[in-house]
Amino acid sequence: MNSNPPREIQSTTLPNGLKIVTERMPHVRSVSIGTWIASGSCLERGAERGIAHFLEHMLFKGTTSRSAEDIARAVDSVGGQLDAFTSKELVSYNTKVLDEHLPIAWDILSDLILNPVFDAPELEKEKGVIIEELKMELDNPEYLVHELFTKHIWKGHGLAQPIIGVKPTILAFTREMLIDYHQRIYTPANIVVTAAGNLEHDRIVAMVETSFASRPAGKKLPKHTKPKLQAPFILKNKRTQQAHVYIGAPSHPIAHVSRYASYVLNTILGGGMSSRLFQNIRERQGLAYAVMSDLMLYRDAGCMAIYAGCAADALPKVISSVMDEFRDLKANPVPTEELRRAKEHLKGSLMLSLESTNSRMTNLARQQIFFGRFFSMDEMITSIEAVSAEQVQALAAEAFRPDALSFTALGKVDGLALDRALLNC
Repeated sequence: MNSNPPREIQSTTLPNGLKIVTERMPHVRSVSIGTWIASGSCLERGAERGIAHFLEHMLFKGTTSRSAEDIARAVDSVGGQLDAFTSKELVSYNTKVLDEHLPIAWDILSDLILNPVFDAPELEKEKGVIIEELKMELDNPEYLVHELFTKHIWKGHGLAQPIIGVKPTILAFTREMLIDYHQRIYTPANIVVTAAGNLEHDRIVAMVETSFASRPAGKKLPKHTKPKLQAPFILKNKRTQQAHVYIGAPSHPIAHVSRYASYVLNTILGGGMSSRLFQNIRERQGLAYAVMSDLMLYRDAGCMAIYAGCAADALPKVISSVMDEFRDLKANPVPTEELRRAKEHLKGSLMLSLESTNSRMTNLARQQIFFGRFFSMDEMITSIEAVSAEQVQALAAEAFRPDALSFTALGKVDGLALDRALLNC
C-alpha cells in the first residue's frame, strides 16, 4: 500500500488497485463518502444498453444481509442521505451523515456495492419502474431534443446512447446479465472511493480496506475510443407548444489545457443572466424564456451546446441572433469589463459549489478519474484569472465555424424555412 504525505487532501492506493481519496474539513460535523465506478453508459454495447443505470437501481433492492426496507431504515435512523446516479462516464453511490455515524454509513454503502442479491422478482418489478421513467422522459420535449442532439453529434459512439437505455434492452435484462456485468465492472481496479468532511484519512482507509481488501483487482475497463464530433442538421416535427433547438460547436475534452478559456467563453455566451444570449434573445428581443449555453465535456471529447425554447415561427430569428453572437466573439476581443464579470461569476460559482462536503467529495472523484491529480482552489482561481481576451477570441474562432456547427430542432417545424444556410457565422 502506498500513501501520499499528510495534508488536507490525501490519497491511498490499496494493493488491489482501489484508490481512496479524502479531504479533511475539520470545521464541519458531516462526512460525505462515495464509491465511484469509472464506467457509465458510454461503454455499453448491444444488449447491454442501459445496464449501468439498471444495475444502479437494483443495488438498492437488497443485499445478502439487508432488504431494501432495511437499507432505507438504516440510513433514516441516523438522519443520513443515500443517493446514486449514472452518467455517460461514471456511476456513483454516495452517502452523507454526521461524522459519528460514518461507520454505519460505510457499512451500508459497501454492502450495496459488494453483496447485491439481484432478486429475480425485484428485477422484473424494476423493469416496470424504469420503463415508466423512460416514458416520463419521452413525454418531456427538452429531454427528447437533447437525446436527439446527442444521438447525432456522437453518432456511432457510446456517448450517443441514452443513459437510461431503450425499451427492448431494458425488458430483456436477466439476473445472469446483471451478475456478469457486476463482476466484470465493479472491481477494485475500476473503483475510486472519495470522502470529504470531518474525518481522518487513515480511518477511512482502514474501513475501506476491511471491506475491499480480499477482493481481487479484476480487469481494468477497456480504453475509451475517441469519438468524432459530427455536424448534422436535424429537424423533428412534433406537436409541442414550443420549438426546442440545440446548436452545437466543437469543444475540447474535460482535461484539455484550454478548459478554463472554454469555461470563460461559455459564461460570456450563455452561462448566466448577464450572458450575451440571455440579454439579447430573452431580455432585449423577448424571443425565448429559456436560452443558455453549456459545456458537455468528456474524457476524450467535448461540445459547447446552445439551447433555446421558443415559438416555432421565432426559430429563424433565434438562430440568426446566436450566429450574430458567434460572429462578434470571433471578430472582436471581449471587452475588459465583460471579461472581468465572467471571471468573477466563474470564481463565485466555483467557490459556492464547493462549500458542502458532498460537492467536495464529488470534486475529488472527478479530479482523480479524469485528471489523476488534485487542483487546489487557489490553482483553479489562478487558472481562471490567467485567461485572456485573446484566448477567448481564438477559441471562438476555432469553435464557431459554419461547417462544424450541428443543429437539432424539435417542434412544429414543418413548413419553416430552416436549412444549413442559417448557420452562417
